[in-house]
Amino acid sequence: MPCAELPREARLRRPSDFAALRSSSGRAGGRCFHLRYRDNALGHARMGLAISKRVSKRAVERNRIKRLVRESFRRFRHQLPAIDVMVMARSQAAGVPGPQLLAEIDALWKKLLAHQCDSTGSDKARH
Repeated sequence: MPCAELPREARLRRPSDFAALRSSSGRAGGRCFHLRYRDNALGHARMGLAISKRVSKRAVERNRIKRLVRESFRRFRHQLPAIDVMVMARSQAAGVPGPQLLAEIDALWKKLLAHQCDSTGSDKARH
């Protein structure tokens, strides 16, 4: 099932990609997650994760959050425009049940879609 995978070209891997998102990008956020995004010239969406030990000291908890975010991105990536997105978890994400985390990240993807549809594509408004 090809749409259920997260191929290599759909992931941010180079440190320069993450650095570019930290320096100049649009923002969106919720209670548990914070997104940084910007256009890319690749024709498809890419995602990177930044889940630090500040979120949880337990690797099991951080990995659970990463799995949930990747699953959500797999479902939405074909609808998203050609953008790079970095997802950062906040410390409130630790201990939140999976369905609530999925609902929040899904809502952020939808917010990003709505913003991209409203945007002229030339500049990104900060949220």
